[in-house]
Amino acid sequence: MRNAIFRLVLHFNFAHLTQTKANLIKSYGIQAISDELTSLAAMPSYIDEDFCRLVSMLLETSGRAVVTGIGKSAIIAQKIVATMNSTGQPAVFMHAADAIHGDLGIIQPGDVVIALSKSGNTPEIKVLAPLLKQFGNPLAAMVGNTDSELAKAADMVLNTSIDREACPNNLAPTTSTTAQLLMGDAIAIALLKMRNFKDEDFSKYHPGGALGKKLYLRCGDIAVNNAKPSVLASAAVKEVIVSISKNRLGATAVLDEQDQLCGIITDGDIRRMLEKYTALDGITASDIMNPSPKTIPAETLAVVAAEAMMGGKISQFIVLKEGNYAGMVHLHDLNREGLL
Repeated sequence: MRNAIFRLVLHFNFAHLTQTKANLIKSYGIQAISDELTSLAAMPSYIDEDFCRLVSMLLETSGRAVVTGIGKSAIIAQKIVATMNSTGQPAVFMHAADAIHGDLGIIQPGDVVIALSKSGNTPEIKVLAPLLKQFGNPLAAMVGNTDSELAKAADMVLNTSIDREACPNNLAPTTSTTAQLLMGDAIAIALLKMRNFKDEDFSKYHPGGALGKKLYLRCGDIAVNNAKPSVLASAAVKEVIVSISKNRLGATAVLDEQDQLCGIITDGDIRRMLEKYTALDGITASDIMNPSPKTIPAETLAVVAAEAMMGGKISQFIVLKEGNYAGMVHLHDLNREGLL
């Protein structure tokens, strides 16, 4: 009941949204994006020698990247850690406030510390910076103020300064956090490319979800969990229909006496047969089969099969393993796996 009322109110509000108000809202959104893009235009020039030193250290160390920050910078730090871990760079997040209350133990020999702060002068950061130096680990400061206490304490400074925030009051962290995010992505991509990180490497860190399936799920993995419908070329029409209906894949393979694939019969072939013949006695699978079925090797990535099905308007592939019939993969299978 509550959801129904909410939908009704939402519909009412949208229905009474004037064009003038809609245009104003759109202009605010467009302006925010334009302001951020303008302020971020200088970012490529901030990729300097210190950036190269940091990436080189991360490539050479046996430790991790320990990324820290407070407030909105802490949220960006966590995203940077997530990106690094997913692209082959071991990383861990350490909250700056918690660090000075016991979490400094996260830092281990060989780790490289990256501290994020717009001002570089927040109370927690000012306390943390000298403590980080005591550990002897390399310290990189990602700061919007290169004259800050954090920048002075750091071994490397990554400049993320901006002209102003997208916030009209120049207060809410908007452009500044985007600048940190861009710099973090630049580090991760530089590491990825220097390591020649490939699709198969990426799949190791993304085994779940649609992304992981695109990188590792193969046609044979799907076919093995499906029924394996088949009839002999000499099979009667009734046996063909039962095979298609029972196994719910929209088709059945046709095999010869040596179990070699010689064709396919789809439910469309059955409909066309009924339109063509009035008497079905004596008609066999070989009379109505397609002798050139669409086949795909078992080791083919399922996402490749999905693209081929969509492009060729195909509902199923016969899967072959070492040249032998291994089953089928249907359009519905790929949709269920989130590949379509």
